[in-house]
Amino acid sequence: LMNNLVFMHGLNEEPYTTDKIIAECSNNQSKVVKNLIRNHKNDLEEFGILHFENAKLPGRGRPQKTYHLNEQQATLLITYLDNTPQVNQFKKNLVREFYRMKKELTQRQINRAIGKPQRKSLTDAIKEWPQAPKHIYINMTQLLLKRATGLTAQQIKKSRNVKTALDGLTIKEQERYSQLENIAIGLVGLNKTWNEVKGVLLLA
Repeated sequence: LMNNLVFMHGLNEEPYTTDKIIAECSNNQSKVVKNLIRNHKNDLEEFGILHFENAKLPGRGRPQKTYHLNEQQATLLITYLDNTPQVNQFKKNLVREFYRMKKELTQRQINRAIGKPQRKSLTDAIKEWPQAPKHIYINMTQLLLKRATGLTAQQIKKSRNVKTALDGLTIKEQERYSQLENIAIGLVGLNKTWNEVKGVLLLA
């Protein structure tokens, strides 16, 4: 379970965990954790808005509320649980995972900031490209995203909850995207046709 303790949506929202994760990993019933959240709602809200989502479970009538807790809220909530060895271990895992996610988030933000001027050079290259077909910018971005992540822009936005697909890329995917973008800029600069550019990028 280690990797899925903390989640991240987009570059501008803070990482969070859920009441479900806390219940599972601390060996408590879901309703016990939900009750704790409701009883200590005011305390938790001192550390930010208490976000939640409603999702219908297959075969269940009423939608199930899932709370999203930021690091401080999650840490506080765990202090209300009994201190079993399992709870203590989970506390340590969660702290580590929040730290790792924050580092990843910072690095992604840096990479995006560095990548912005580079995007301009692809735009410029396309502007000066005599062979450029219609809607090439969108099609080029789609192809680069698909090659870097295996997903379309729409799929990235939906599954990673971001408004701009490029904001949803992991550090590894950002590096790959950047590499492919450089290849595209080079080929466009050589005035290759779109089919030739596509052919190379599909093999890259």
